[in-house]
Amino acid sequence: MKYVKLIVCMMMLSFMGMPAMAASEEGGKLNTSEIVVEHIKDSYAWHVTTIGDRAIVIDLPVIVRSSTGWHIFSTARFAEESDVKGYRMGPDNLAIATQGDNAGKIVELQNGVEVRPFDISITKTVAVMMINVVVLLCCILIPARWYRRHKASDPAPGGFTGFIELIIDYVEENIIKPGIGNGYEKYSPYLLTCFFFILTNNLMGIIPFPPGGGNVTGNITITFFLALCTFIVTQVSGTKHYWKDIFWPDVPLPLKVFPLIPLIEFVSIFTKPFALMIRLFANMMAGHAIALSLTCIIFVVAAIGGATFLGMSAISVVMSIFMMCLELLVCFIQAMVFTMLSSIFIGLARAKAE
Repeated sequence: MKYVKLIVCMMMLSFMGMPAMAASEEGGKLNTSEIVVEHIKDSYAWHVTTIGDRAIVIDLPVIVRSSTGWHIFSTARFAEESDVKGYRMGPDNLAIATQGDNAGKIVELQNGVEVRPFDISITKTVAVMMINVVVLLCCILIPARWYRRHKASDPAPGGFTGFIELIIDYVEENIIKPGIGNGYEKYSPYLLTCFFFILTNNLMGIIPFPPGGGNVTGNITITFFLALCTFIVTQVSGTKHYWKDIFWPDVPLPLKVFPLIPLIEFVSIFTKPFALMIRLFANMMAGHAIALSLTCIIFVVAAIGGATFLGMSAISVVMSIFMMCLELLVCFIQAMVFTMLSSIFIGLARAKAE
């Protein structure tokens, strides 16, 4: 029962500021799609909640190179409201566009023309990922410290160290080793890093308040980089038999001369990491969107009042608790699926002729 109460509290904290989002209302109705997108997308400031008319925001550093050189300052220097042209003006002719092709991005205004500067700002996703990396390092270095202080003949560790060892042993013995086969030890560090990085970001993303609340693995840039790493490791590990099966497979000669099968095999080199990228991105983003949408039901029917409001609110809370529990399961599943498919792709690339 205490876990259910904890989930309810976390869910309510996540949406404390939702009724105060006047900018998301159109014609007196709550714009749920805008609220969902606002919580999922990346931003230059970290919105925590809204109390009354006051928004609690963590300002993040802006680092851009415009036509006048490098600029480093806080997002607090941008105007809170956009002007008539749709710009939240900042220093040095820099602004955050609120409409158009560059909506939500920093632009430089040169004679009224938008120009995108070289932007390496610390956005919300980057800030959350940095925090998650620190959490991940602590989760790994604490058990590592225990092993440095003990011998192999000592009793097995318990508590947190034992729990981490259990997860590592399970992933290595049931996912990495079956997928790669002999010589899997060389790839264990990379694949375990992928697993724990994805798992940490997924779990921290469920926490609705800082230091959690970021949609890291629901950002396609992050999943693209992870898939790219797997792609590079897979191709570098490819054997002669692997490349032969791609460009000169064991099929009838006409299919080799007319390169239909080699073309399909070559395209599959890129479709495999593409599937990794899209699967992780879509599942995590969809999970966050559904959880947010279910909670929005409370505020959508708030104006109705009476039994309808109470009934729909109860249904919304129950469904939101269910989705939060389901997301916990999805966090582990998605980390396992990415690691499993990566190990299978690497194992296929290392296959030798029989």
